Amino acid sequence: MKSDLFSTEHMAQLATAPGMTLQNAKSIKYAVNGEMYARQGAMVAYRGSLQFERKGQGLGGLLKRAVTGEGLPLMTVKGQGEVWLAQEAANCFIVDIDQGDALTINGRNVLCFDPTLGYEIRTVKGAGMTGGGLFNSVFSGYGKLGVICEGNPIVIPVTAQAPVYVDTDAVVGWSAQLGTSLHRSQSVGSMIRGGSGEAVQLMLQGEGFVIVRPSEATPQKPTAH
Repeated sequence: MKSDLFSTEHMAQLATAPGMTLQNAKSIKYAVNGEMYARQGAMVAYRGSLQFERKGQGLGGLLKRAVTGEGLPLMTVKGQGEVWLAQEAANCFIVDIDQGDALTINGRNVLCFDPTLGYEIRTVKGAGMTGGGLFNSVFSGYGKLGVICEGNPIVIPVTAQAPVYVDTDAVVGWSAQLGTSLHRSQSVGSMIRGGSGEAVQLMLQGEGFVIVRPSEATPQKPTAH
């Protein structure tokens, strides 16, 4: 049988080392040797001896998710084998986090991560419940983080001289050391995102970067349990 479908570009190869690699632009392969974490429902295929278990976030995390509709429903993948992960054909990226780094990412944009990374849900400072209750996942420590983005992400440098304002529905993540606050721009509300009369953006200040996606948020689908 012959077809471009069976080219090397599309063919899955045996892993040569444990950990995550890009299978292609839309999926990540993780060679599991022990355990790793992934978002619930992200497994599209696996081989080997693997177990998938729902991972609780603790009372605080579950409460925040119930209030905001956000959060990161996780599963633990244990054993020996390979698992392929994807989420609605979103673009996939691998971020290497070093000791001393901290990255805050919207829960909807997290696909998988190494167990060596620390993870917690935090309130976005300056946003509070007045902005709809913004909670993000903060990763620190050492390891790899698999991130997804609908469309091609835009990475914007933030400097002390030039704060950046981002749509709260479009933001993917930012350097955790940046200062955050809500910014309302009533005068231009009629020209921004549907003409509501008032536009609210997240203002980021300091030294670092912010990642945004070229689309607004879509309603979250219920996660199967």
